[in-house]
Amino acid sequence: MPKLPQSVLFCCDHNAVRSPMAEGVMKQFYGQDVYVQSVGVVNDLEIDGFAIAACAEIGVELSRHRSRSFDEMEQMGDTLSSFDVIVALSPASQKRALDLTRFYHLTVEYWPVLDPTGIGETRDAKLNAYRQTRDQIVEQLQRKWGPPRY
Repeated sequence: MPKLPQSVLFCCDHNAVRSPMAEGVMKQFYGQDVYVQSVGVVNDLEIDGFAIAACAEIGVELSRHRSRSFDEMEQMGDTLSSFDVIVALSPASQKRALDLTRFYHLTVEYWPVLDPTGIGETRDAKLNAYRQTRDQIVEQLQRKWGPPRY
């Protein structure tokens, strides 16, 4: 079974869809064995209702998530150097993470995950796009760290 890191930071553009989904699923799958947080390049959106709904279908609670940016995370006392792995879920967040970590010996991985915002005309079509994103995150987590442990 792959060894879990002690701490993981997921990042995306707004910390409203992909990175909160990844944070929630990681916590559900691997429990308290890993310190998990998520941030966005900017914090200008609240958690997305479709992200909440898609994750609720697999027992992951996201409704209490509060979005935050890289800058806000640092202001709250979480420094990038305290994470073992940073997983970027968007090109913009990968660039920002690489810029911020160039002086640290940190692993920044890029997982190309669908941005479901703006896909679909109906509620069902939109929810299906979010399910695809959720399922891509689940697949990436299991590929990297094995099956859920909880």
